Formats: sequence, C-alpha cells, structure tokens
Amino acid sequence: MNDSKVTPLYQQVKEDIKNAIEQGRYKAKEKIPSEPELCAEYSVSRITLRRAVEELCNEGYLIKRQGQGTFVSTPRIHRKMAGGNRMESFTNTCRNYGMKAGARLLSRQIVPARQEEQEFFGLGPDDLLVYVERLRTADGLPIFLENQFFPYQKFKGLMEENLNDVSLFEVIERISGRKPVETTRRTLEITRASVEQAQKLGIPLGEPLMFLNSYFIDQEGKSLCIGRQYYIGSRYMFDL
Repeated sequence: MNDSKVTPLYQQVKEDIKNAIEQGRYKAKEKIPSEPELCAEYSVSRITLRRAVEELCNEGYLIKRQGQGTFVSTPRIHRKMAGGNRMESFTNTCRNYGMKAGARLLSRQIVPARQEEQEFFGLGPDDLLVYVERLRTADGLPIFLENQFFPYQKFKGLMEENLNDVSLFEVIERISGRKPVETTRRTLEITRASVEQAQKLGIPLGEPLMFLNSYFIDQEGKSLCIGRQYYIGSRYMFDL
C-alpha cells in the first residue's frame, strides 16, 4: 500500500477495492476475497480492512450476507419519473435491471385519519385508514420502506390479503377495480434514518434517506391512496 501520511490506510484500501469494482475486476453479485485473503493482499490488519469494507457497504458498493461472505452490490437502481406526475412501478424498474422485486409485510394496522388525510380522501374526523408498511427489496437487498394509507371503509379487505412478495397496487386493482394512474401532489426530500428505520433497512443510524410523499388518484380521478416511502440514497436514484 501507499505510505501516504495524508490518506489513512483504511481509506487507501477502500479506494482500491472501489476502483476494482468500478473497473470490473469485481463484478456485480460476485463474492470478493475473504477477509484473511484481503488482509494478506493489502498487508493490513483486520481492523483496517473491516473499516474499509464497512464504508463500502454503507455506500452501497458491497453487501454482507450472513454466513456467505461479502458481495459486490448491483448498480444503483434508477427509477424513471414518467410524463406528468406518473412514475414507473418498482416491480417494473427491478425487472428492467434483471432483478427480482420483493416485499415483506412489516405492519398492517387500522389508524385514525389525520387532517391532511381527511382532506385528500374527503373523510370525517372519526373515519379510519388502513395503514400498510412493507420492506421492499431487489434481489433480497433492502431498498426502501413502503408506507401506504387507504380509506378503511373502501379497502378493509386489505386486512385479510397476503401482502408478501406481491405488488400492492395489483392487489388493489384486483379487489376494487381501481388502479393508480398519477399523483396530484408529490414531494421529495432528504432525511436521515431513525433508529427504527435503520434497524428495518439494515443500515447505520443517520444514513441518508430520500423521503417521497405521494398522493395517488385512480383512473377516474378519485383519491386512491397516500404513499410515504423512505429510500436508501446509496442504492436508489430517481430519473426526472
């Protein structure tokens, strides 16, 4: 390794592995050499190597799989914002990347409607919503937390549906005949992962997240649902 007094040793290791990934010496989904092998290759301690690998994992270049080793991540997913206020579905986006979209149900509740939700859905102060929280993945890699809100009276059937590894909007269309066609309002901002979000996404506390807040309407222009999603910034990108 370079004996530079300016750049820390772990940073030099990190940059060399990163360059190997970007130059194709380590390919997407390929397992990198074991920890002892890399320590020997770079003549560094395990502590130094682990810090380099940990930062590469945090930045989305590598992913650790329990009991299997460390692998090169797939390239950052680009999701297209279609014309107007439309957006390509996550399932289709993954398919375009040759990846399998996954979904794991984390929570399903009946909750009160807050003021802005009452206004969007045309509900009263005593009306309820179905709240669905899922972890969305691409080839098993966590990508974002999906939070969807639906008027309870029209979508109470969601409380009985299997919502694992399925498209939620396809389920909605099947049980109601309605589907999202565009959003009347959509905002995107940067936030940082809370303790709970970090645990669910398997990322460090404070990791940058993109928070997308969307208000969906159906094919008849009627309010359908509200989506509040938290995307891992190092693994996801929106193409406007």
